[in-house]
Amino acid sequence: MNILAMDLGKNKTVVCIYDQTSGKHRYKTVRTCPQQIHDLFIEYRSDRVVFEICSAAGWVFDIAKCLGIEVQVANTNGQAWRWKNVRRKNDREDALKLAQLSAMNQLRTVYIPNRQVRQKRALIQYRQSLVARCVRIKNGIRAILDKKGLSMAVGKSGWTKESVEQLRVISLPLEKCDADNLWRGSLWVELEMLTKVTALLMDVEDKLDRLGEADRQVQLLRTIPGVGPRLAEAIVAYVDKPGRFTNCKQVGCYAGLTPRQYQSGDSNRVGRISGQGNKVLRALLVEVSWLGLRHNEWMRRTYQRILRGSVSRKKIAITAVARKLLIRCWAMLRDGTTWRQEKVSVSNVAA
Repeated sequence: MNILAMDLGKNKTVVCIYDQTSGKHRYKTVRTCPQQIHDLFIEYRSDRVVFEICSAAGWVFDIAKCLGIEVQVANTNGQAWRWKNVRRKNDREDALKLAQLSAMNQLRTVYIPNRQVRQKRALIQYRQSLVARCVRIKNGIRAILDKKGLSMAVGKSGWTKESVEQLRVISLPLEKCDADNLWRGSLWVELEMLTKVTALLMDVEDKLDRLGEADRQVQLLRTIPGVGPRLAEAIVAYVDKPGRFTNCKQVGCYAGLTPRQYQSGDSNRVGRISGQGNKVLRALLVEVSWLGLRHNEWMRRTYQRILRGSVSRKKIAITAVARKLLIRCWAMLRDGTTWRQEKVSVSNVAA
């Protein structure tokens, strides 16, 4: 088997042409652009193409698949890919290591969805980035007021229309600020950014809402009490094909909600969650799990059962609820069934 291993960079790509039988290899460097990558695949006609997961992985994957070439996209979080105690690491060494791990079938790979699903994932992630920008701007506004000894309402009540208008009253455009009131100009700039970013965030959410209304799977997950459009669309986009997971443990691992384990001899320690899965999905699951305690009886009972009345177990309990919620959503997508609330027996209530 001939393997074409590539270390994809922003401007250039180092390629290792590797013969699995003899172990002989040679290198080539090309520009990281669709035309040159396409010509590279046509020129060498390798049996397999291997590269790391990165921002360019999507379109490189599409080109290889269109040409009928087997593709392996390496997960760099895999233990075999860790560089430890090495004296030299460069693009050629990266490409060669990719080829060698692929030849030995020791390469941990990631799933690459189709182009439409990747675009939807990107929009969901972009929406999260806009939310983070709004939070940073709001924190900046509070910092400006703190420096002047001014206070504002805490929480969401500080960002109502009335509260924002009160802030605009004390702000001034920079060109109207003298040397003693430059803080008012900074406040005005922050308020302008908050208005624009909030408007853009609403546009993105409107587009996601329209996509969700036309998606049967999203509407299926919306039947769960406490689950809104943001979590439903994220689970559908990131799980994509439920059949690619063989059991519920794999689903929990995908979101990084399963605990770390260290076992050696008689020692078997279980620690915090791995956190190696999808960060966007994990954050939304935990957020919705907290909110779902007020709207979903199953979430509330599961939380109380794992909490065991101990305040120190709050994070453990809510993480468990998030993991179980994801598994139930996966099962609903796999089977095409709506949410079914568990019936509470009289004996369970008495207990």
